[in-house]
Amino acid sequence: MAKTEPKRPRGLTGVVADWSSDQRSFKSASWGKAMMWIFLVSDTFIFSCFLISYMTVRMSTTVPWPNASEIFALDIGGRQIPLILIAIMTFDLITSSGTMAIAVNCAYARARRKAALMMLATAFFGATFVGMQAFEWTKLIQEGVRPWGNPFGAAQFGSCFFMITGFHGFHVTMGVIFLLIIARAVWRGDYDREKPGFFTGRKGRYEIVEIMGLYWHFVDLVWVFIFAFFYLW
Repeated sequence: MAKTEPKRPRGLTGVVADWSSDQRSFKSASWGKAMMWIFLVSDTFIFSCFLISYMTVRMSTTVPWPNASEIFALDIGGRQIPLILIAIMTFDLITSSGTMAIAVNCAYARARRKAALMMLATAFFGATFVGMQAFEWTKLIQEGVRPWGNPFGAAQFGSCFFMITGFHGFHVTMGVIFLLIIARAVWRGDYDREKPGFFTGRKGRYEIVEIMGLYWHFVDLVWVFIFAFFYLW
């Protein structure tokens, strides 16, 4: 006689029963994906705190806040073009999301050479973004902007700018490094041969490329919020 499963309690009691049982909370997700999602949620809290603190400081300061269109303008051909570098940086990251998505599709299709090339292209766009950000930092530092001061207005501008963009730039830099590591492993076919080493635990499993894609898309999404709140406001 078939054994019938006990009925699940309703309401809040059922929710507590699910989470207190000896089952995986992420039943349809692998361990790697679950851990990446947990990391991204925690990172979301950190970036949210940074942006909320920035908005609080900006709305509470009595000193005029610098005009982003003037601060981040570039002199091209004798004309000041506002936010041109920021626009290029944003387009660069959005493009990298596209190449990362293609890399994930190619990896699951076992087109490992194409997947590796798309990951290398993503890393190139990421490194280009970091390079443009370094140019932006250098320009502002030469103009006198510091974490503790700012000749263009509110002193808090410098600390907010270097903290938020620096923390995001660090994420992009780490992403580029791991993209290069995983792209090398994919290109060599380490996942097909189940070669021992970092990120190569299971044969024929290219899920690590998708996990890397989750991280990269998150970094790109965070930049959209930074672009909106810091540069367009």
